[in-house]
Amino acid sequence: MKYRSGFIAIVGRPNAGKSTLLNAILKEKVAITTPKPQTTRNNISGILTTEDTQYVFVDTPGIHKPKHELGRTLNKNAYTAISEADVNFWVVDATQPYGSGDEFMLEKMKSAHIPVFLILNKIDLLEKEKLLKVLARWQERMEFAEIFPISALTNDNIEHLLEITRSYLSEGPKFFPDDMISDHGLSFQIAEIIREKVLYKTNEEVPHSVAVVVENMEETDKKVYLQAVIVVERISQKAILIGKQAAMIRAIRLAAQKELKEKLHKKIELELYVRVEKNWRNREGKLQQLGYSEKFDE
Repeated sequence: MKYRSGFIAIVGRPNAGKSTLLNAILKEKVAITTPKPQTTRNNISGILTTEDTQYVFVDTPGIHKPKHELGRTLNKNAYTAISEADVNFWVVDATQPYGSGDEFMLEKMKSAHIPVFLILNKIDLLEKEKLLKVLARWQERMEFAEIFPISALTNDNIEHLLEITRSYLSEGPKFFPDDMISDHGLSFQIAEIIREKVLYKTNEEVPHSVAVVVENMEETDKKVYLQAVIVVERISQKAILIGKQAAMIRAIRLAAQKELKEKLHKKIELELYVRVEKNWRNREGKLQQLGYSEKFDE
């Protein structure tokens, strides 16, 4: 049997379930997930290697109407993934009505001239009759290469999705070693887990103003010592993150330590600091420093 390989971009609007789908495919958490829009900020590659195929999935930030330079950069990252993929998975929340954001995505998909799989996610929340109506409406909008109703949460229809995806990939080499499941290093993964805990534990004023940087990591046979900085834009946000008698920062630290211990199978000692970087989301140099921005041709 010929070996196949290729890149699959996972794209869609915020909160469609893209990262949940990637984690379900890989059977391991490589992308953080929260109920809050724009949780994913980087194009995260998840790699699935089987006996006859290597799938490289690129989980992209949710495409949205940007309000700052960070938002514009996230959209550019997603557009780049769409144009360079072998197959595009357009993940749609099947419980939500079609809107202007979907119309915008539709045009992006058409202009890329790359096979598009419509992934209708969250079918576990719909009655069969309602799902059939949703399917019919989507089929009228574009001639998709494939349409897959799935539930990323319950793994419904995931294996069949992989089988069909393989048939769209060309004969080719492995791009990554067999045991590699992400192209992002450990520091990035640790920073994302900390950021996920911030998103879960804070309200609207804070989450999207936050970046996390791991500044020091020391590892022994039994223990990992970490120092990380949470970057915010305003002094008021710093106060919220620290909390009364440092209760909020302690809750974030303990939640992150717990997950990191499960991930790394070692005792975790985490120190967290909060730093104010005014208006960092609109500063190109700061975006590059924090790992969110690349140089693009306009």
